[in-house]
Amino acid sequence: MLDSAQIVLGALCGGAVGLALGLVGGGGSILAVPLMVHVVGVAEPHVAIGTSALAVAVNAATSLGHHARAHTVKWRCGAIYAGAGILGATAGSTLGKAIDGQKLLALFAVIMVVIGALMLRNRRDAGIAGAQCSRENAGQVVGYGLATGTVSGFFGIGGGFLIVPGLVASTHMPMINAVGTSLVAVTAFGLTTALNYAASGLVDWALAGVFIAGGLGGGLAGAAVARRLSDRGSLSTVFAFLIFAVAAYMLWHAAAAL
Repeated sequence: MLDSAQIVLGALCGGAVGLALGLVGGGGSILAVPLMVHVVGVAEPHVAIGTSALAVAVNAATSLGHHARAHTVKWRCGAIYAGAGILGATAGSTLGKAIDGQKLLALFAVIMVVIGALMLRNRRDAGIAGAQCSRENAGQVVGYGLATGTVSGFFGIGGGFLIVPGLVASTHMPMINAVGTSLVAVTAFGLTTALNYAASGLVDWALAGVFIAGGLGGGLAGAAVARRLSDRGSLSTVFAFLIFAVAAYMLWHAAAAL
């Protein structure tokens, strides 16, 4: 049962999660899990992971609608990527439940630093505006989708911080299209992981509802800011530094817990 403070904090944290999803197509569960544990006060990391997966999936679907209206979603690429990733997410989330939750968070923080560095290095690459998924690159899209889904399910995350670089690498689409398209897969991966955790009783439904409600406004604001940053060529830089900030916090907390 949530108390009044947890409801307020949960709504505020949900707004931050929605903002991240709308802005960079990722950061949902990466933000939601530590916020649930360290701000809202969820004691069990696996419950935080399962609950965040559900909340992020719903908020990602909402943000997807905002990007779809702005015509920044490559639907075919999103469907192929998500279809391949669901298989990986199912296997990954099953394995992840058997691993110590604190170790999962620390390991993922290290992976985030590597991904952020790669995105920052390639930030000046504007991509190909008309990039699509075709026979020539379908194999790469499926491969990246399967790998991303496995990692996403294992760490209990929506996967946006992995999907966006994966879409860019496999199709060379512009960053703004990768952000919008990634939300198709984030929604699918999040629901797959959430259902797996829910089957083990590891979802706090009330807290998920609070996070979802808070994330609605954040998603709308994030999508609007993403379009402005894309016009200025700054979206990749914002994406990378957001990864670094969250990873640094998670590593600091993991070290303090030793």
